[in-house]
Amino acid sequence: MIRALLADDHLMFRQGLSALLASDGIQVVGDVDNGIEAVRLWPKLRPDVTILDVAMPMLNGLDAAREILRSSSDAAVVLLTMFDEDQYQREALEVGVTGYVLKSKAAPDLLSAIREVLRGGVYFTGGTSRERVNACLAPRPQPAETLTTRERQVLQLVAEGKTTKEAAVILTISAKTADSHRQRIMKKLNAHCTADLVRYAVRRGVIRA
Repeated sequence: MIRALLADDHLMFRQGLSALLASDGIQVVGDVDNGIEAVRLWPKLRPDVTILDVAMPMLNGLDAAREILRSSSDAAVVLLTMFDEDQYQREALEVGVTGYVLKSKAAPDLLSAIREVLRGGVYFTGGTSRERVNACLAPRPQPAETLTTRERQVLQLVAEGKTTKEAAVILTISAKTADSHRQRIMKKLNAHCTADLVRYAVRRGVIRA
């Protein structure tokens, strides 16, 4: 039996997905509403497949996938998203995610995506040709504002309205370290206030508008 870890911050949507997975004989062994809990649970559960909503509080699905795949590069991850833009698909492939399903197509596509990624393939809603994958992974100039994984985590929490101290508690780091990350983020993004960080986070899909 396939074992799945499911992370989505909408309870009713999560329940619907659980029922869909159960109908295909897939057991949901973990059911959480944010990326941080998904990352914490993953090494304990070692699921066959992890299904992550891209837009989640505290830690978005893309960064959660990045953390999970850092622990185990062969982990099977499927992202659920409302975003169909190439930018997000490219970032997913760069991280190592091989399943990318639009929420509006979850019912017909999710089970197919799970089967494909578990076979070692790639499944993106709308079809995934080799040309499309190669185009997404073609070298491109790195933006000057590239943030580290921890900086992205701090950015998301601050953009969601958390104080630096609250972010430190959530990420289990010191307040001083969290503040240092925030200062580096401000410098890299040429941001002058929290509102600038919020606008950047919304523009990059880190948080919902």
